[in-house]
Order: sequence, then structure tokens, then C-alpha cells
Amino acid sequence: MTNPEVAILMLCLFIGLVLLGFPIAFTLLAMGVGFGYYAYYQGGIETLSDVFTNNIFYLLNQNTYSVMENDTLVAIPLFLFMGYVVERANIVDRLFYSLQMAARNLPGSMAIAALITCAVFSTASGIVGAVVTLMGLLAFPAMASANYNKQFASGVICAGGTLGILIPPSIMLIVYAAIAELSPLRLYAAAVFPGLMLAGLYIVYVIARVWMNPQIAPKPRQEDIPPVAKIYTDLLVSFVPLTVLIMLVLGSILGGLATPAEAAAMGALGGLVLAAIYRSLTWRKVKESVFLTAKATAMVCWLFVGSWTFASVFSYLGGHDVIEHWFLGMNLEPWQFLVMVQLIIFFLGWPLEWSEILIIFVPIFLPMLDTFGVNPYFFAMLVALNLQTSFLTPPMAMSAYYLKGVLRDEIELVEIFKGILPYLGIVIFSMVLMYQFPGIALWLPDQLFGPYIP
Repeated sequence: MTNPEVAILMLCLFIGLVLLGFPIAFTLLAMGVGFGYYAYYQGGIETLSDVFTNNIFYLLNQNTYSVMENDTLVAIPLFLFMGYVVERANIVDRLFYSLQMAARNLPGSMAIAALITCAVFSTASGIVGAVVTLMGLLAFPAMASANYNKQFASGVICAGGTLGILIPPSIMLIVYAAIAELSPLRLYAAAVFPGLMLAGLYIVYVIARVWMNPQIAPKPRQEDIPPVAKIYTDLLVSFVPLTVLIMLVLGSILGGLATPAEAAAMGALGGLVLAAIYRSLTWRKVKESVFLTAKATAMVCWLFVGSWTFASVFSYLGGHDVIEHWFLGMNLEPWQFLVMVQLIIFFLGWPLEWSEILIIFVPIFLPMLDTFGVNPYFFAMLVALNLQTSFLTPPMAMSAYYLKGVLRDEIELVEIFKGILPYLGIVIFSMVLMYQFPGIALWLPDQLFGPYIP
């Protein structure tokens, strides 16, 4: 039954329950089943079995089956496993140390090394929490002992850690591809230059900031610098194998040689080989990686089941029509539509994480892209950049909480919030830059796969 008022109540109630701390996936399921029972109710319950004849249970069953047979989602556990194995192989700490020595002559060399390490590890992991946590344990103590400003150091780690949801192979882009029914290959190609651009802007900001205020990031002491030959030998040993693995995985996807799932399987095997080469492959670490992979994958799958059920009921009640008519009734220009949608996503990032925003709210806007003549891959990259802010915007700013969780009393949460604010401005600037020059996102996929045809 069409009842837009109930649909809007459903959406508001969901947001309220999430803000109160209820688990997102099961809140989506509960809201979908509860309101769906009302939406599909046919009346005439005479026996106990009649209670379960409501079509919402059939919808829930079909959505669960659809998630299980979705080929795109197969890549998620494999990429997660690759990331967790690499994280436990002690590769990242060697890479960070080598990079900071190689960048020793640049202002803020440790901060630059931290950002590059975050970017590289993000491509192998795609897990923001893992990147921020590991770099918080590895890079922050090193920067603190070198008398780096703690606020500055925390901002570098939090901002660098969020690159994992943008730089391919990103878990977020796989989720987006499944939601929007887009090619994950084109999405990965579209994300390459925006991801590199954002990482580059972070590095430029660090260099400029330290150049203007050297006290926040002192240069390394001469006695702490090893011989040049050792620096570059260590850099090659730590950087090259991981880079080769990433390039093989990403190159096989962009070159059309493998599907994301097949490339992810190759990456998972490569992660095990790297761990063995570095003599870090133990049964305990493999078990930990498998457990964490299963845990994260289960969360993503239940999010999909819950979100598809929620979205189906919300649409059946007329919720999507209300929002679409509201947008269309304002007679917006395409650029006004894009600005308004991105502002909504930005403000949603204050209380919510990327998963809730992507799975619940982005599908509301997707049907309107054709009406406003917006390329869906360009829109996806704007959203992907914007979702960086969901990790950097207080009061939720999950990257800040990840870092605070490992540093505990070493730094106040308010200091971390202050440290990440400049990077929030850089993300917004990068969105404006990409809007002015859409080729940043669209040139590579058009070159690899031809112009996009709706």
C-alpha cells in the first residue's frame, strides 16, 4: 500500500535508532520487516500460520539469496583477507621506516612517509580502521619521539587512513558497484586519478605547512640517518614486493584480464606469499586474518540484506517518489542538483558512517541521475570523495576514534579533531576541482573501456 507519510516516519525512526547506538544491519532488518509487514498486510489472519504468509518474508528471503549469489560481492572477503595478511606480515612498518629515510630532506619527512604508507597500505587493504589503527601504533610514536606536533601528526594519520575507501581496490567501490549496478572495472578506473590527486594534495599541504612552520615537524637528526645505500636497499626490499602485488591485482582488473573476484583471489594468495617471504607467515596470524575477514564480510552481507529490504519497503510505501518529486519540483539545474546532493551527503557524514550513507541514502538519488543528465561514474566519484568526510567530520569522525582508541591518554580527542580539520577542507577543494575538470575521473575509464553510453 502506498503511504508516503509512513515511509518518511520509517526513515526518521531509522536515523534516530542508529544515533542511539543500535546495530545498523539489524536495525535495517527490523525496520524493513516491521514496516514491510504493515505495507504488505492483506488481513484475514485466522490461524498461526497466516501470520507468516505476509510477502515481507518472501522479500527478505529473496534479498538474502540475491546477496549470496552476487558475483561482485565475492571480491570483498578476498580483498579483506589480503589486507589482513599484509597487515600482520610486518611489511608496513618496514615501508614506513624506509620512506621516512628516503624523504629525509623534505619538510615533514615523517608525515610524508606516513601519508605514502597509508596510501600504499590502503590499496592493499581498503579497511580504514585497520590503516588508522596500525599507523597510530607505528607512525604516531615515531613522530612524537621526533618532537612532531601531536595535533599535526594525528591529522596526518587520520586523513591518510581514509584513503582506503577511495583508492582501488576499494571495498567501498565494490559495494557501490553492487548498489548502483555499475561496472566495478569502470569504477576502479575512475577512482585512480581522484585517489592519487587527494593523496598528492595532502602531501603538498604537509610540505607547505611545515615549510611555513618548521617547529611542528623537526628534521631528523643526522646521527639517526643510516648510510644512503642502506636507505635505498631497505626501500626496495620493503616497497617493491608490495607495489608489484598491488599493480598485478589492479592491473589485471583494469586490463580486463580478471574480474575483481579473480584479482582479489590472486591478491589473497599474493599476500600469503609476501608474508612467507618476509618470514611472518604463522598459523596464528592466518587464523586471525580468517576470523577478521569472516567477521567483516558477515557485517557487509547483513548490511546488504537489511538495506535492500529496507529500501524495497521504503520505495513500496512511496518514499522514493516523495523525495524525487521534491527535487524535481524545485526545477534545479544539474549543477544545483549535484551541489544539493553532495551537501546532504556531507551533513549526513556528521552523525553517520559511509556504509549507512552509501547503502541507505545514495540509492534515493540514483534514479534522478538520468533526469539531470549526470554521468553515474562521475557522480560515484563525487560521492566517493565526499564519503571521506564521514571519517573526518566531528562528532562521529570514526578515524579520530580509531586513533584515540590506540593512543588512549597520549592525546586528547579534541586535539585529533583540530588536526583533521585542514584535511576536511582539502577534500572539499578536491571535489570542486573534479567538478571543474571531470576528466580527472572520466578520462581513464573512457580510454580503457570506451566512452560511457547510458
